[in-house]
Amino acid sequence: MKIPKAVQNLVESFEKLPGVGQKTAQRLTFYLLHVPQSELDSFARAIGSLKNNTLVCSVCLNIGEKDPCDICSDTQRNKDTICVVEQPLDVLALEKNGKYQGVYHVLHGKIDPLNNIGPDEIYIGKLLDRIRDSKNSHTISEVIIATNPTMEGEATAMYITKQIKSQIPASPAGRLSLKSQIKITRIGRGLPVGSDIEYADEVTLQRAMEGRQDY
Repeated sequence: MKIPKAVQNLVESFEKLPGVGQKTAQRLTFYLLHVPQSELDSFARAIGSLKNNTLVCSVCLNIGEKDPCDICSDTQRNKDTICVVEQPLDVLALEKNGKYQGVYHVLHGKIDPLNNIGPDEIYIGKLLDRIRDSKNSHTISEVIIATNPTMEGEATAMYITKQIKSQIPASPAGRLSLKSQIKITRIGRGLPVGSDIEYADEVTLQRAMEGRQDY
């Protein structure tokens, strides 16, 4: 059976999405064949406007509608605490329970040597710049590293911790400077090893945030 070109093109487009195989792509495509044209047009417009109507926050690198994003521009948020996550989806997950009142930094990835992703391919440098420049506006007191508890996530957390500590200078008198008061914690209790923050429930995330430890 020869598949119509329009159908095959859409199947191939779906297959490019993460977690979508050929059979799932075919089911989605043939499902859409039965959807009214008005709904298809609305679906197409939503996809077409996805990148045109969103942008990356220049402060935290989260996805939003304005720059700075709603979280960074919220005067009620605690700017002294930065939670470092891998992806924007992790911000959505942590925001669901409404317990965390600090701000975020989105890496847009993790250190993954097997896939040729090093520190320079994600936004670790931006985080270090943000910490370094904080003395000009406010002092950052805590960095919560909330990368996923995977091998790559742990490697990313260890690298970030080492980089933050390496840029903390001592004062001429031998005393620790103000910047050395930055507390580095790792999201803890509640997240099993190998899991993703994105798929964790609200209670688990709340306990993990409350159970963070010095790193």
